[in-house]
Amino acid sequence: MSIIETDAVLHEAHRDNHTHRDVNGGWLRPAVFGAMDGLVSNLALMTGVAGGSVSQQTIVITGLAGLAAGAFSMAAGEYTSVASQRELVEAELDVERRELSKHPKDEMRELAALYESRGVEPALAQEVARQLSRDPEQALEIHAREELGIDPGDLPSPLVAALSSFGAFALGALLPVLPHLLGATVMWPAVLLALGGLFGCGAVVARVTARSWWFSGLRQLVLGGAAAAITYGLGALFGVAVG
Repeated sequence: MSIIETDAVLHEAHRDNHTHRDVNGGWLRPAVFGAMDGLVSNLALMTGVAGGSVSQQTIVITGLAGLAAGAFSMAAGEYTSVASQRELVEAELDVERRELSKHPKDEMRELAALYESRGVEPALAQEVARQLSRDPEQALEIHAREELGIDPGDLPSPLVAALSSFGAFALGALLPVLPHLLGATVMWPAVLLALGGLFGCGAVVARVTARSWWFSGLRQLVLGGAAAAITYGLGALFGVAVG
């Protein structure tokens, strides 16, 4: 009785510790990329304009315009790219579906050969392929996973990608503008807040990807700071040249 209970406890513990996060939902990449891009691009844009010795109102308008333009651009780009990728996958699935309908035995032998190449005994591989091929939709799913490396039931959503990108970019781009909206008359509070946001975003991403939080945060901080410094220098250079 104790052995059975112990096995049950171990099985439950394994089940609880063996869950995986959604890696194909289509939201993480656009959200992370959007937040980072919003922070870096808008901070760089604002520091570049500030380097040209323009008025405070111009800097704020530039930041708000960069936020709006960037968020809509990112959302449109993500929607189009993910939708195009999804359409390509669906077209390949249609090709595989037609092959399964026209040549079911050839596709079954192909699946059996695949299992054999992975070490399954020939007789068992043929029996597994035969049983899996009885359901056309299940056969399509298996062939798609084995041949195309995709899960037909877990394709990324263009709308989710677009909304994630839009919201994340807007939030990231808002940080450099926020101190000015709250009354700041110099640039350094916006720079500090944006750099802190970059480090925080990097650290959060590290929690999701199981990377070192300080390394990921520092990497984003350095990259964003370098972009802001370079554009500030260019803005100052062009401002002097125009003046």
